[in-house]
Amino acid sequence: MKMKPISEVVLSTPASGIRRFFDVAAKMPDAISLGVGEPDFHTPWRVREACIYSLERGRTSYTSNYGLQELRDAIAAYLINNEQLEYNPDNQILITVGVSEAMDLAMRALLNPGDEVICPEPCYVSYKPCILFAGGVPVVIPTTAQAEFRVDPDRIRAAITPKTKALLISYPSNPTGAVATREMLQEIVAIAVEHDLYIITDEIYDRLTYDTTHVCLPTLQGAYDRTIYLNGFSKAYAMTGWRIGYAAGPEDVIEAMMKIHQYTMLCAPIMGQMAALEAINHGYDDSQEMIEQYNQRRRVIVRGLNDAGLPCFMPGGAFYAFPSIKETGLSSEEFSERLLMEEKVVVVPGNAFGDCGEGYVRCSYATSIEKIEQALLRIARFVKKVS
Repeated sequence: MKMKPISEVVLSTPASGIRRFFDVAAKMPDAISLGVGEPDFHTPWRVREACIYSLERGRTSYTSNYGLQELRDAIAAYLINNEQLEYNPDNQILITVGVSEAMDLAMRALLNPGDEVICPEPCYVSYKPCILFAGGVPVVIPTTAQAEFRVDPDRIRAAITPKTKALLISYPSNPTGAVATREMLQEIVAIAVEHDLYIITDEIYDRLTYDTTHVCLPTLQGAYDRTIYLNGFSKAYAMTGWRIGYAAGPEDVIEAMMKIHQYTMLCAPIMGQMAALEAINHGYDDSQEMIEQYNQRRRVIVRGLNDAGLPCFMPGGAFYAFPSIKETGLSSEEFSERLLMEEKVVVVPGNAFGDCGEGYVRCSYATSIEKIEQALLRIARFVKKVS
């Protein structure tokens, strides 16, 4: 029996380019992965213990669709104390299944068919699909290594049309490690105010900044009432598999996001929410130790990539380096595939993050310095061979 075709939007959306080579690498016992952006640290014991204790007490029920009240209260207190941002935990904060769900909910809550969302690239692989799945149209703004992959506000101005609904901003950036200046972000906010646009800001890497202080976008003049702020626990607290994120923003937008969330996810798992509560209340020192180690690794990997002949700027945040491989004469996919097969090192081709990522690869330094140094030796050997 011939069935009706499935969604053309889904069929036309490529699979994530991040995991393309990982099945092959998994069969190589001596492969070194600089691929997945996942901390190599265990979730701190105090956080795991909070989860275990909640299980022992039988806390295995649903929570409110908005999320565990204690966790929303703690997030609200954290944002007041650390960012001077005041959100009502009862109706302006929503706990989600990771920041990925929060991004999906934001797009579906805001967009009508044909609405445009301006999205700087290179960017995380799920951004454009989330826009498309919500019926929107991604409008790509390329960034360059010369500008350390910071978006040019003038390019945003030039891309705005009557159909533009929102700007999607994410600093520190995955995949480039770029950070934004206060002046640049304030200019972007002014553009949003002038054209009455929403801003969706993904700040999951806000704690992972090294040389400058992170600028929280909704704290800027004119931003608060039009910004949907996304954050979570995966990166700073080594809690990727727990899948706990959150959104904060205008009450009407958060309510619309909650409505979708209640029909699709209902709530994030309570055990993970209890763990996140412990992390935000008592996990600062554990998090800070990890961040200090990432900073050491950052300097090792950038120095090694440059020494190997792969020009790489010093990323200001996250845990990624984004070196140019153009001098090898290989495409980013060719480079990544041959590096894996010939030297057993996993990196992600830059074009997985948008067309302007071609000519680069993403290297995650969320692994031990020993593995990073060994990977750098292999990369240098490979570059010398192909060059």
